[in-house]
Amino acid sequence: MENQFFKNIEKKTGVNMNDIFELANSLQNANFKDEKTVRGVIQRVSQIANKPVSKEMEDKIVQSIIKDGKQLDLGTISKMMNKKQ
Repeated sequence: MENQFFKNIEKKTGVNMNDIFELANSLQNANFKDEKTVRGVIQRVSQIANKPVSKEMEDKIVQSIIKDGKQLDLGTISKMMNKKQ
């Protein structure tokens, strides 16, 4: 049943659930005060979502997470990516 659930999500979103699980696992012990780490996560999310992020938007997201103390989660990145660039 659980497998079918994920297959339905993949079909609707076009996002491979294995990619999502790998990303989630990599986030567990990541240092989100490190700019290189945060940029890597943003780029990976962009790749998985097949949604390019401009350098300017990437800089804004990084600043928001590192300097402004926003939590880094898929929802936060997704909302930022969906704002007008």
